[in-house]
Amino acid sequence: MSCESVIVCDRIWQGARLATMAAAGVVDDGVIACRDGQIVYAGSRLDAPVFKATVVVNCAGRWITPGLIDCHTHLVHAGNRAHEFELRLAGASYEEIARAGGGIVSTMKATRAASEGDLVAAALPRLDALIAEGVTTIEIKSGYGLSLDDELKMLSAARQLGTARGVTVKTSLLAAHALLPEFAGDADGYIAHVCDTIIPAAAQSGLADAVDGFCEAIGFTPAQIERVFQVAMAHGLPVKLHAEQLSNSNGAALAARYKALSADHLEHLDEGGISAMAAAGTIAVLLPGAYYFTRETLPPPIAKLRAAGVPMALATDCNPGTSPLTSLLLAMNMGATLFCLTVEECLAGVTREAARALGMLDQVGTLEAGKACDLAIWDIERPAELVYRIGANPLHQRIWRGQ
Repeated sequence: MSCESVIVCDRIWQGARLATMAAAGVVDDGVIACRDGQIVYAGSRLDAPVFKATVVVNCAGRWITPGLIDCHTHLVHAGNRAHEFELRLAGASYEEIARAGGGIVSTMKATRAASEGDLVAAALPRLDALIAEGVTTIEIKSGYGLSLDDELKMLSAARQLGTARGVTVKTSLLAAHALLPEFAGDADGYIAHVCDTIIPAAAQSGLADAVDGFCEAIGFTPAQIERVFQVAMAHGLPVKLHAEQLSNSNGAALAARYKALSADHLEHLDEGGISAMAAAGTIAVLLPGAYYFTRETLPPPIAKLRAAGVPMALATDCNPGTSPLTSLLLAMNMGATLFCLTVEECLAGVTREAARALGMLDQVGTLEAGKACDLAIWDIERPAELVYRIGANPLHQRIWRGQ
């Protein structure tokens, strides 16, 4: 065989079983080859070209999936809301706590008082817990600063987390999360501030990859969110939305109209919203941690989303008030047990569809040539174990960008 037919690479993993989450499906005797942090081959050993590699890893029959992706988190924040958890156990509702000055505003006060370094230090243990389960890409939202300086502080802290650890961080500006106390009684005035000041500054700084909002009776109206979307898109930022979590505000249909990357939560989603999402290609991000933690009883309309062909992602929604969850493996189990997702849907939800929800499917989410070499190598007999077990972490090794 000629030298020209030999592919030089940095590292190969062989003797593996691959859950590619791509067209190749499951590969029993698989090989992955990496060069310069990218996959150059992922497939069967029998079909593989000849490689010359600096490092050869024998996986001894272990499973490899794409690195996991947590596509909806509020990882950066200060303080906690354990006291509010006690109040909910005693019968108070999320809305009652929020209207009494708790909820998001409570975390806002702690976050404003924290320095950027404080926020990074507080978030690192949460990030490390996710990394330890094979997470290689994570989305982090702002939304607890609610002023220009504090929102930018949160986004900058999120960027620092990506530098401090080997993980890809995507940021979302969530200034339209709750009403800033300085604008009490003037939601339109606060939205004008978000649109005229905060979004332009976040876009100019390069700290935001997308813009999010909270469309709800205790959040903002569809008309207010639409103004946010218009300004975000004028600044070249894609949009996403917390929609239909506590009631049906037709937020998902609004998000779809603006070709949103995702609409998230969706417990009260109706058929019109489902149709709009399907037509627009907007991903449904399901957050069973929040559903469980707040003891909701109406699950998202999974069967109707499935029938309409709406891709479904899963995420932790890690946040201090309604989902203090730092396990994407547990989120998968919850997706199966609480929402009746299949094993395949759960695995796709934290890989391929999560990548799609971040607009990153061309870069991560499947084991295919040309994508980042982000891998999770597992000590399991079958992929269903990743969804089935509770409180167990079978991760053997996590690879980010080939390392």
